[in-house]
Amino acid sequence: MTDVTATLAAPEPLEPTANSKHANALRLEALRDTVKTLPTDPGVYRMLDATGAVLYVGKAKVLKNRVNSYFAKQVDSPKTKALVARIHAIEVTITASETEALLLEQTLIKSLKPPFNILLRDDKSYPSVLLTEGDAWPRLGFHRGPKKQKGRYFGPFPSSVSVRDSLNLLQKLFQVRQCEDSFFRNRTRPCLQHQIGRCRAPCVGLVSDEDYRRDVINTRLFLEGRNAEVTDGLIARMDMAAEALDFESAARYRDQLSALRRIQEQQFVLNDLGSADVYGVAAQPGGVCVSVLQVRDGRVLGSKNWHPSVFGETAIEDILAEFLPSYYLQIGAGRELPREIITPVALADDAVLADALRQHFGREVEIKSRVRETRAAWLTMAQRNAESALTAKLSHRGHTAMRFAELQRVLALEKPIKRMECFDISHTMGEATVASCVVFDGEGPRSSDYRRFNIEGITPGDDYAAMHQALTRRYSKLDPNDERLPDVLFIDGGKGQLSQAIDVLATLGIISVQLIGIAKGEGRKPGLETLHFPDREPLSLDAQSPALHLTQHIRDEAHRFAITGHRARRAKARKTSTLEGIDGIGPARRRALIQHFGGLQEVLRASAHDLARVNGISDALAQSLYAALHSH
Repeated sequence: MTDVTATLAAPEPLEPTANSKHANALRLEALRDTVKTLPTDPGVYRMLDATGAVLYVGKAKVLKNRVNSYFAKQVDSPKTKALVARIHAIEVTITASETEALLLEQTLIKSLKPPFNILLRDDKSYPSVLLTEGDAWPRLGFHRGPKKQKGRYFGPFPSSVSVRDSLNLLQKLFQVRQCEDSFFRNRTRPCLQHQIGRCRAPCVGLVSDEDYRRDVINTRLFLEGRNAEVTDGLIARMDMAAEALDFESAARYRDQLSALRRIQEQQFVLNDLGSADVYGVAAQPGGVCVSVLQVRDGRVLGSKNWHPSVFGETAIEDILAEFLPSYYLQIGAGRELPREIITPVALADDAVLADALRQHFGREVEIKSRVRETRAAWLTMAQRNAESALTAKLSHRGHTAMRFAELQRVLALEKPIKRMECFDISHTMGEATVASCVVFDGEGPRSSDYRRFNIEGITPGDDYAAMHQALTRRYSKLDPNDERLPDVLFIDGGKGQLSQAIDVLATLGIISVQLIGIAKGEGRKPGLETLHFPDREPLSLDAQSPALHLTQHIRDEAHRFAITGHRARRAKARKTSTLEGIDGIGPARRRALIQHFGGLQEVLRASAHDLARVNGISDALAQSLYAALHSH
């Protein structure tokens, strides 16, 4: 029996006072604001106390939903109540899958030993699959603990269940024995496993040495990831069954293909090699985030986010060129230097920085930007963490309130801005035109109020008519004094688009809304936008203005929402597969993808690294395919 201990250090009960109740209410309100900004990706969350110490580490398939459950109105668990009473901050690290989140969670628990986590005294290791060597009839089996037995070890796997599921599948595919040696050596007739088609009974000589050795080789190749022959065989059998109208068998082969891919899924947070600091950089109007993902001996130890002050629009390579020397040579006194520094873009002076770090730390370091496979997955993870952290910072209630107040000031509005809306139009050469309407309030984007309008009955490509129709459909059902009307209405476009809004609102008798057209500047560069008004001169705000950052934010959100709606409508109108219409994915590659994964749903579930393992799909194409499939 595993010895398990749980340490709960609940705060000493205090006599509540009016001040303490107020402070606690403010703390919980701030935490709930943080939860609203969390992503819906899988990952790991860390609960911190007032001193910054980690109280609890957890993993989640959907970070936002899991963390939000801690702050539900009805919480029955005493442990959860005690934990929430001490939380002052929440940090998250996004991972590529729930499997990676589980492995990272366990790594952090072992290193940090948070008081609210269950701690295993025996430091239980991850399980593996063992294929013995040196035997006439090698055995495939479950293994946990020191690797003393002679053979090949494959793993680690996130749980014993996943190992046993894998062994069960391998037994069906290759029929290599999994019985203990003592049982194997004392058989005089085949056991039940042979009778149900899961073992070829080498114990009683029902399989030749050559055939069994081939099964063992196939098992080893598959566990090493060199499973093209196995996959091709299953694909061929699935196609043959489908042609013979044996759909039940075809579905079984399809499920086996899916299972094969899942057990071979690369676990990037636990790999045998690699010591690196991996950087992701996100930049939006009003903020920059640099996320540092620390990897030591192949283990992802977590991430740290920094928000450097950057003046104006600055290229990512320039941000890193200033950040990295400061990180390692100034604020990094006593900081460990990894063997590799991986960045999302190439640095012009990477050789100079590497030489300075070598002199400072006394050893070599490589600075890379072109990486593949596991390191590319780390880089993707770091980038997603940077983007998530920046979105959370910019969406925080206090930050949003400051932006709203600054916009009210520069627009010289008498009343505070409570609600804003923005419209944009998206189409491809006039095809499948879609208009979007996004809504912001004092807490940031209000996605539940977003709307899309499929535009019909206009001349293809007529953006003015499309805008007129969308605005009419949006506001014709509202009374001129309706509280749901926005205080400020943005139109993505210049004077022409703005004139459509003026005409629609005048026709409907709506006079309480401040209309603004957002015209892109020279070269369509952020920071050079011009704001157009119905009754005053155009206004160009400073690139550092929070009011400009707010208008850019709502404009970009409207643009994103319109594009995703347009793509969905265009795909539906063409009655095509989700894979059709994606650059670089023709009939042959679509067929290869469906055959490799066993169906479209498994293709959608696959990571970019999994997609790159399909014959004919390069790493670059896999990245663009993954982005296209998940852009909606």
